[in-house]
Order: sequence, then C-alpha cells, then structure tokens
Amino acid sequence: MHDADIEPFFATLAAANPQPASELEYSSVFELLAAVLLSAQATDVSVNKATRRLFPVAHTPQAILALGEDGLAEYIRTIGLYRSKARHLIATCRILIEHHGSRVPRSRAELESLPGVGRKTANVVLNVAFGEPTMAVDTHIFRVGNRTGLAPGKTPLAVEQQLERRVPQAYRRDAHHWLILHGRYVCTARSPHCGACMVSRWCDSAPGTAG
Repeated sequence: MHDADIEPFFATLAAANPQPASELEYSSVFELLAAVLLSAQATDVSVNKATRRLFPVAHTPQAILALGEDGLAEYIRTIGLYRSKARHLIATCRILIEHHGSRVPRSRAELESLPGVGRKTANVVLNVAFGEPTMAVDTHIFRVGNRTGLAPGKTPLAVEQQLERRVPQAYRRDAHHWLILHGRYVCTARSPHCGACMVSRWCDSAPGTAG
C-alpha cells in the first residue's frame, strides 16, 4: 500500500463507522481488563457469554478474589484455556488490591507486569479505557496489516510498529478498532469478501489491484 493510499483507506473506514468500539461487554475499567485477559485465543462472543454470568456476581478485584480460582473457573469454563485464565485473573486481582488500591494502572509497564497481561492486552486497555492511540495487534490486525500492505511484518510487534509509523495521527485513536472489525467481518482469514470491501481499491491483495 502506497503512502498516498493510507489517508483515503482510513477516511473510508471512518466514514462507515465514525465511533467504533470494542465488542467486549464491560462497565468499568476493571471489567474491561478482565474481559480482555479472558479473550486471549477466544472469541469476544464466548467471553461475553461468560462475563454476563460472572460480572453480576463479581465485578471488582475483591469480589473475584473472594470466588477463588475454582469458583471463578466455574463461571468461565466455556472459554478456552479457562483454568490458566482463572489462575492469572485471581493473581492479577491480588496484585491490584495489594499494590494499586484495587485500581487498574495506567502505565504499560505496570499493566504488563500483571499475570496474563501481555502487550496486546495492555494496548487494548490503554486505548479503550484511557484513550491512548495504541495499536493492539491481534490475529485480525496482523492479517489485515500484511494482506493489504498497510503494515507488513513477520511478528505482531513488527506490524504494531509499522502501524505506529504509517497511520495518520487523526486516525490513531480508533485505527485498531476499524482494522479488527474489518478483519473479523470482511477481510476474513478464509475467502475474504473482496467484492464487498469498501477499501479494496487500496489493498495490495484485492483482485484487480496492482499490489
């Protein structure tokens, strides 16, 4: 994707969805952190199904810690890797209570020090909860970045760094939402819907483009 293509690419996505949002359901910064932690290698649909049962019962670090690892596991057992996620979330709740006054920290270093919280999860929390223009590269963004030529890279970090370099400032805040949704519903892993793609004219891989 040529540099000149990036502005119209994002302008088109923005016009179609001016206020993109995470499809995870949450009502506080802590619930967002918990949901994103649970979403690793799982769909937002499966996480929302579990948290609709969990959050009405326990939606604070103290309440989830009180459930214990086995109690928490019963609420999230429909999510992949639920045992390890229960362990990580319990440990994270303990750290939030003991070191952060039960509040979710705002720095990347502090977020990434929490069990089960990697760079992608930290980026989601920083962006969605605190409005920072971070790029949370999941499988969808990794695919879209490479397939379109917008941000080619062999690793998620490489794609993230390319996005930080190439995405215009005006679109930084919402860019990762647009790219995730585009990858989830249009630029799918198998049989991408190029005929229905509103940004195919700027894509390196779309039929009929020069690449």
